[in-house]
Amino acid sequence: MAGFEEKRSELAALGVSVWAASVDAEEKAAEVVDSGISFPIGYGVTRADAERLGSWWDARRDFIQPSEFLINRDGRILHSSYSAGPLARLEAADVVSLVGFLEARKQAKRN
Repeated sequence: MAGFEEKRSELAALGVSVWAASVDAEEKAAEVVDSGISFPIGYGVTRADAERLGSWWDARRDFIQPSEFLINRDGRILHSSYSAGPLARLEAADVVSLVGFLEARKQAKRN
């Protein structure tokens, strides 16, 4: 999340909003926000929520593994990433590059 916070101005310039969610309770999520995260963090994600997203639920440790989505203004998923562990998460710089690429491609189609 810190990487997305660092790229906050670049993401905002591209019209990107960042949201996060966790299995943590509201108090724990508030601690993360208080640590310097400016975007909304949801809390209390359940196994049923993970199933609706198609995400990997770690039953042994009782939490959702990373599931990341880039969604356009129309609600269409442009990119998704599902992990079964701590690797392969989207990096903020990659999101900036991907959104820039998609915007350039859209602009080229208009011309």
